[in-house]
Amino acid sequence: MSVEGGIQPNAEGSRHQKLAWTPPHLLAKSASRARATLTPFTCMRAQVFGQRVKLVPTALFASPVLQNRPGVGLNTLTTMSGAKPEVATFAGGCFWGVEHIFLKHYPINQNKGILKTTVGFTGGKGDATNPSYKTVCTGTTDHAEALRIEFDPSIVKYDELVEFFYRTHDPTTVNSQGPDRGTQYRSAIFYNTPEQREIAQRVTEEVQKKHFDPKGEKIVTEIVEAGPWWNAEDYHQEYLFKNPSGYQCPTHHLHW
Repeated sequence: MSVEGGIQPNAEGSRHQKLAWTPPHLLAKSASRARATLTPFTCMRAQVFGQRVKLVPTALFASPVLQNRPGVGLNTLTTMSGAKPEVATFAGGCFWGVEHIFLKHYPINQNKGILKTTVGFTGGKGDATNPSYKTVCTGTTDHAEALRIEFDPSIVKYDELVEFFYRTHDPTTVNSQGPDRGTQYRSAIFYNTPEQREIAQRVTEEVQKKHFDPKGEKIVTEIVEAGPWWNAEDYHQEYLFKNPSGYQCPTHHLHW
């Protein structure tokens, strides 16, 4: 199946992908809308209807309210106790939706424990350094689209974040999430410390027993040590806050 715009399904056979983007241009529809722009975060998405592919632009959107502050990170953030925050790293399909649902339920300005989020790529081949989004979409680098969370453990514990991660996607599908197909959409927990590995394994067993054993389903989420992290391009950061009508994987909602 071919897709208008020259983007082909990746090596894993994806039938639903984020397509190549076009640099933005100012749009002035009228004097009253002269400030409206097609933001740098607007791209074209493919919607598949049977064997037909339709390209759908995200909505025009003027003034997004973002949660993360520019230039803030581990070296500048502090927790309630004054210590440096901890880092949690999750992959659960398209990173737009993963970031959106975490920030929706743990808003940074409501002091629920999440201090900063960043979407990017991890878990790839050692020689695939600083990959672009377009390269990761080919499926050749083995990177996963992932979310990096900097959080205050005195407010929200790592085990709560792991449980929420399982609650908000489908961890039973291999290299896919909803209609998205490819290794970049795999479900994975990238632990940053031995303690995180133990917690992730324990919570996984608890969630399996409580929520998936009764349905006869098996969690296939990888639990692996975190490796090099590469930030995705700026327009991917908080994408669904910048583009509220943009694509969101249908599995990214509260499952219990």
